[in-house]
Amino acid sequence: MHAYFDNAATTPLDPEVLDAMLPYLAQYYGNPSSLHGPGRQVRSAIEQARKTVAHLINAAPSEVTFTSGGTEADNYAIFGSVRSLGLQHAITSPLEHHAVLHPLQALTKNGETTLSYLRHDAQGRLDLGHLEELLASHPRTFVSLMHGNNELGNLNDIKAIGEICARHDAVFHTDTVQTMGHYHHDVQQLSNHFLVGSAHKFHGPKGVGFLYRRGGVEVAPLIHGGSQERNVRSGTENVYGIVGLAKALEIACRDMADHQRHVQGLKDRFIGQLAAGIEGVRFNGLSAEADQSLYTVLSVSLPPSSISEMLLFSLDINKVAASGGSACTSGAQLGSHVLEALGAAADRPTVRLSLSKLNTEAEVDYAAAQLIKLYEPVAARA
Repeated sequence: MHAYFDNAATTPLDPEVLDAMLPYLAQYYGNPSSLHGPGRQVRSAIEQARKTVAHLINAAPSEVTFTSGGTEADNYAIFGSVRSLGLQHAITSPLEHHAVLHPLQALTKNGETTLSYLRHDAQGRLDLGHLEELLASHPRTFVSLMHGNNELGNLNDIKAIGEICARHDAVFHTDTVQTMGHYHHDVQQLSNHFLVGSAHKFHGPKGVGFLYRRGGVEVAPLIHGGSQERNVRSGTENVYGIVGLAKALEIACRDMADHQRHVQGLKDRFIGQLAAGIEGVRFNGLSAEADQSLYTVLSVSLPPSSISEMLLFSLDINKVAASGGSACTSGAQLGSHVLEALGAAADRPTVRLSLSKLNTEAEVDYAAAQLIKLYEPVAARA
């Protein structure tokens, strides 16, 4: 058996999505910027996809810009806001994805803004009182805080964060890459100025994403050289990717309740088996708390052992795909900045098991058994 549990990195392409994309790979090949019939036909597909995405997040089509993925969308929101809106201070947390941290750190290094990090506790809960304090002393600030943490699975209350930002006239960007297609997002109920999506996180194609930018927020383009995407993002559009993204998001929203029940059940099954089978196992952050974490992500903290450095390799040999990390740097392998920020023990390896609608109970049982088996001889020797 092969068991794939690295869905937070990328999900398999949904067959319905592939069917929607195929005509734009072969039959409809016109350049969407061309004025002739084949070009107009392809342009129509892009605009229909834009309307679909906008409808699903309750936005206006003009507020949706297609990008190469979540990283580009994050970069556009960050660089564009700081440089175009004259924001001289930014607030984030040390638990953010590098697609957020690295741009903000680059702007700070260049002297274009100053940067504050929000406090959090040992489980990764953000201190929203600290956010109020920082905003009170830094008016008109750029705030970037993610919805769902890609490593821990922690969920942040972006509605409450947005309301705090609104009270202080702050510009709020939230990285929703891990939650788009897994939770409903209604931008009319949120106070965010930007949110993002990446198709391959919800069973769409790789290399395509989108940025929601609230109407009236005018920021400079990140990529120059053409008039595509309404002069916001230059370059010939990834037509079949855009079509696939819209179809994938449509399917995800259509079947979301069923997928949530199914995947949460699998996650609970993992937790139960690992807790019973490995002495000293723990779960990082709020990963094991169903109401405070992504139902798709389980971050498992394992006891120190001689197999730690070979853990992922051993799982791979046994046909279990997962990701992992530690709180420190070991050799050429960089440690996890998220686990380090939490003060996780450097000698405890982490396995991130991330699930999708395509996983089964049999795969969970198999993967849990393989992980438990790796620790059985360790326990026996001890």
